[in-house]
Amino acid sequence: MAAIAVIAALAAALGAGLAASTSPAPRTAPPADGARDRSDALGVAGGAVPGGASVFDDGVPAVARLDPALLGRLRRAASAAAADGVVIVVEGGWRSRAYQAQLLREAVAKYGSEAEAARWVATPDTSAHVSGDAVDVGPPEAAAWLAERGAAYGLCRVYGNEPWHFELRPDAPARGCPPPYADPTRDPRIRR
Repeated sequence: MAAIAVIAALAAALGAGLAASTSPAPRTAPPADGARDRSDALGVAGGAVPGGASVFDDGVPAVARLDPALLGRLRRAASAAAADGVVIVVEGGWRSRAYQAQLLREAVAKYGSEAEAARWVATPDTSAHVSGDAVDVGPPEAAAWLAERGAAYGLCRVYGNEPWHFELRPDAPARGCPPPYADPTRDPRIRR
């Protein structure tokens, strides 16, 4: 079992991505797995991440189209995490408006209402992913590492219900991360 974890970590570090059989444990939020392997505008070109991607993989639009300041700090944090034996993988990053709208439709179908879906997926008009200002990381041990040490890099968890979701907070190295909102419906930037 340890050998599989080492192989998965090496593959991710080399930008090869993780195979589905070694991907992180399922999330409680809708991951849109069905969209991950599509090559149309709702797939990789639109921001889907094929099985997780290295933070250094500029060939994946979800990584390459992140805000440059966010991406730079994420890469510095990933290098430090690697020195601790933790591989940070991008599970979600920049997304097209069309892909974000599809994720929202999938969340409404999964959770049964727009109100409940809004706890997990923002609209294309309010999502920090659409502007490239948010990144979802995995596996869980990488998200935990970043939650504990991310403030030093200006990377903060924003939502209590999404331990994988991080955004740039430039003041965090000096002041620490602000408390996370319970979920996106409590975020004043997103309220409709």
